[in-house]
Amino acid sequence: MKIGVFGGCFNPPHKMHKDIAIKLVECGYLDKVIFVPTGNDYQKKELIDVEKRYEMLRILIRGISYLRVSRFETTGGKVTYQTLDYFKDKYPNDEIYFICGSDNLEELSTWDLYEEILKKYKVLAITRNHDKTEEIIEKYRTYQNHIIIGEIEENNISSTEIRNWIKENKDTSLRECLDADIIDYIKENSLYR
Repeated sequence: MKIGVFGGCFNPPHKMHKDIAIKLVECGYLDKVIFVPTGNDYQKKELIDVEKRYEMLRILIRGISYLRVSRFETTGGKVTYQTLDYFKDKYPNDEIYFICGSDNLEELSTWDLYEEILKKYKVLAITRNHDKTEEIIEKYRTYQNHIIIGEIEENNISSTEIRNWIKENKDTSLRECLDADIIDYIKENSLYR
């Protein structure tokens, strides 16, 4: 089985996150996708509590059997290679893929033990902002056979923009990017206000 590990802040999780995961499975790149929200120690502006982001991810993927959410990073202090190692230990007979945007792939060389990630795992990158992926891959020439560009339609929904729309009560814009149940959860919990 090919398992994709999809890490991120998911602040909030939106339709693009779900669409990417579904398309990666439908197009045969993966058999299952596991969303892994970053812990509260991740230094990012306006990051809400991980338990609320975890719950929104559960709502986002409800009813889709091949999508899962993990609490692995919720306790904090984890970096990507530890997360990938955890899932490799949990699923020793399966192939583990790290899902990221081409923007993250560009920055991968600045991450802790990035070469270990590229040696041990496959990276499944999604093109963002019309990035020139061939040029980015060239940076990792030694590991090119471990990098796959997911040929799926680009969609550049921004979580920052969504948070701004929430503050400005732009419900019409929100409905284009967020599932109705997540909008309800955000309102019920007074998030991003």
